[in-house]
Amino acid sequence: MGNASETFLLVSRISKDNDFLMATLYTIFGVLSVLGNGILLFVAYRKKSSLKPAEFFVVNLAISDLGMTLTLFPLAIPSAYAHMWLFHKTTCVVYAFCGVLFGLCSLTNLTVLSSVCWLKVCCPNYGNKFSYCHASLLVAGIWCYAGVFAVGPLTGWGEYGAEPYGTACCINWHAPSESSSAMSYIICLFFFCYIVPCTVIFLSYTFILMTVRGSRQAVQQHMSPQNKTTNAHALIVKLSVAVCIGFLTAWSPYAIVSMWAAFGNPATVPPMAFAWAAIFAKSSTLYNPIVYLVFKPNFRKFLCRDVAKCRRTLCGCLCQHTSTQKVTCMQSHHKEECDSTRLSNGLPENHGACRHCPCPETVTGNREDYSPQRTARILKGSQHSEVAVSQMSNELQSDFL
Repeated sequence: MGNASETFLLVSRISKDNDFLMATLYTIFGVLSVLGNGILLFVAYRKKSSLKPAEFFVVNLAISDLGMTLTLFPLAIPSAYAHMWLFHKTTCVVYAFCGVLFGLCSLTNLTVLSSVCWLKVCCPNYGNKFSYCHASLLVAGIWCYAGVFAVGPLTGWGEYGAEPYGTACCINWHAPSESSSAMSYIICLFFFCYIVPCTVIFLSYTFILMTVRGSRQAVQQHMSPQNKTTNAHALIVKLSVAVCIGFLTAWSPYAIVSMWAAFGNPATVPPMAFAWAAIFAKSSTLYNPIVYLVFKPNFRKFLCRDVAKCRRTLCGCLCQHTSTQKVTCMQSHHKEECDSTRLSNGLPENHGACRHCPCPETVTGNREDYSPQRTARILKGSQHSEVAVSQMSNELQSDFL
């Protein structure tokens, strides 16, 4: 629980009702994020042989979102319900480190994705040469870039501490007013991890939209393959813009409130402002799987195929017993015909139905009302007729039986 020197980590500065609301929202976001990103990674694994280089960034974004969910939510949810930070100061530092690492990784990933989209759409001569090796190197670079700013506070450049609302941890936004080192960290973080990425994303998609619009007008009188290429580019733009808008919408409130606290008077920032900004920021883990699983055709196709396969497997397991029962019924019916008593004239008896068959196909009406009637064919001259055994004379019945 921490000792007395860590009491600043334990006390929530917002009401219990607001803490309860935050914990409930975190729980919902956590469940949906694990399901969505887990399914997205499963689909990507199933289609790994056909993944395109640009889709590596989609997978990397899902990994960073899932990492944030699994490392932050299990600590934030019980602390919010308990109305206090339940863990030690070391856990607080680890929590803050994971939040910064995965958050910056996601933002940097979206920045690189926008640049790759710009390269493929606006500079196809170079974009068509974009390979798996290039994608792998960029993914590694994304993690290194985020890691530099995440490790900074651990080495004395900046500082990790409790969030102003008290039940979570992140960068200490009060430190810049006390330390020039912390101030330089916040300035670099704000410039290189928010201003620069947002600018690159905005310019990339502005040029892409202009290119696609001009290309669409130019190919209206050309052949369909060019139209298909233009439609593919338009789809890439729509998906990427949707993900980026969702992510920036989620993180912008937190960036604004953080800069307010870092460069202004921290005491004037309401704790609830940080609390709601943190909720928006953590909701960013939901956008990526929703956009790509719902709107990306090849991901949706693989997902539908896997769901259909699972459904067939489940139905096969449930129907296996019924199928075995039907086979037993057919075998029993066949054996009954083979072992049937023949009349003295050589004709086999005909029961009309298998008396021992439990299958519903052979029974009409209620089972209790069903009583099979035994019949026999009797040859008279050149003709034969079928009569019920019960209607035969006693002598003929004894010969038959």
